Amino acid sequence: MTALPLAAGFGDTMTGGLAGPMGLFIIVMLAIGTVLLIRNMNSRLRRLPDHFPADPATEEKKNE
Repeated sequence: MTALPLAAGFGDTMTGGLAGPMGLFIIVMLAIGTVLLIRNMNSRLRRLPDHFPADPATEEKKNE
C-alpha cells in the first residue's frame, strides 16, 4: 500500500507556537471564573432564611 500525503496541513503551522499557552490561559480563566461564581452563590444561599412564610393562597387550596 502506498502512503498518500495529507493535504489538510496537519502539524505546527505557526512559527510562534501560541496555541498551547493561549489554551492554558483560557482554561485557567474559566476555572477562576467558576470558583468565583461558586463562592458568590454560596454566600447568597447562606443569606436566605431557613424557612419561608406560607403563602395564604396555597393554604386555602390545601384546605379545600
